[in-house]
Amino acid sequence: MKRKLYRSLSDRQLAGVCGGLASFLGVDATITRLLLLFLALAGGPGVLVYLVMVVVVPVEPRRIIFEEEQARS
Repeated sequence: MKRKLYRSLSDRQLAGVCGGLASFLGVDATITRLLLLFLALAGGPGVLVYLVMVVVVPVEPRRIIFEEEQARS
């Protein structure tokens, strides 16, 4: 099955960008949050990347969340 990048509805702090990116990459969301924070504080493009992803990356469809919850049960 082809993976798609979505903003997470279940693992979100602000807009779900880091949660969705972590799910897409198969890593913990804390790692992506820390990476973007580091990029932002180091004068890099962290804030800009986050804002662009909020606009560009679509929100995760509810049916995917339902299927994931069913798979866990």
